[in-house]
Amino acid sequence: MAIRKRSHQTDAADWLAAYDQQLRGDAETRGAVAVKHLGPLHLATFPGQRGFITYRDLAGADEDAIRKLVAEARSHFAADPSVTRVEWKTRGHDQAPGLHDALVDNGFNPEDPESIMLGRAELLAVDVTLPAGVTLRRVEERDDVRAMAQMQALVFGDDDFAERADAILQHLRDSEELELWVAEHGGQIVSAGRLERVPGTQFAGIWGGATLPEWRGRGIYRALTAARARSALARGATLIHSDSTEFSRPILERAGLIKVATTTPYQHTPDRKLG
Repeated sequence: MAIRKRSHQTDAADWLAAYDQQLRGDAETRGAVAVKHLGPLHLATFPGQRGFITYRDLAGADEDAIRKLVAEARSHFAADPSVTRVEWKTRGHDQAPGLHDALVDNGFNPEDPESIMLGRAELLAVDVTLPAGVTLRRVEERDDVRAMAQMQALVFGDDDFAERADAILQHLRDSEELELWVAEHGGQIVSAGRLERVPGTQFAGIWGGATLPEWRGRGIYRALTAARARSALARGATLIHSDSTEFSRPILERAGLIKVATTTPYQHTPDRKLG
């Protein structure tokens, strides 16, 4: 489904249909080292010892069928010694009877819900005045990527920044669609985020937006988002999508993006005894 430019306002139902058709399933597993299909599920293994479970929909599965899918997906990753953590990505608008209970019963723990934000890239590609001494640039070198990952880990409370950096560097080597952007002051990275074009669609995703607490509220995230939106347009992507925390959602809404649904990640550490 194509989103045609009628105006800056498009029905949320049209956006949600475009999201489901263009951005779920195969679009989410590009860059995986392995993908197995289990009924409607895509079970993907990514660099960085990460398992990922997604789907376009659950094909009308009832509560018993969903519970069986969850158990089988858990066992799949438990049998793979290369995977140390698994994420099951849920969406709030899916028909998924009993999914929450089935996930929790199988050792998946929900994180905070995020807002699925969609809109036109041109709405974000605006001029933003940066604080004095703050500059923006793309990064690709190992030391820069590690510094970026370390800052994001500090903001998100994740200690595995070295592992994350290695996975990002591998993704950079494998994909021409990924860009990493940082804001710096005095040689220190104070904000960062990535842009990823989704091949075969109108979309690019803006991800991983993080700003050090002492630098928030000064326009840096907006400027970093604007830079990524301009780059998306240059790559031929006219639409933007983002899974947004409550820090970034209001900024994107003020720019004109709309919230079409929610997504909640459920995290699991495989138990090898279940393999």
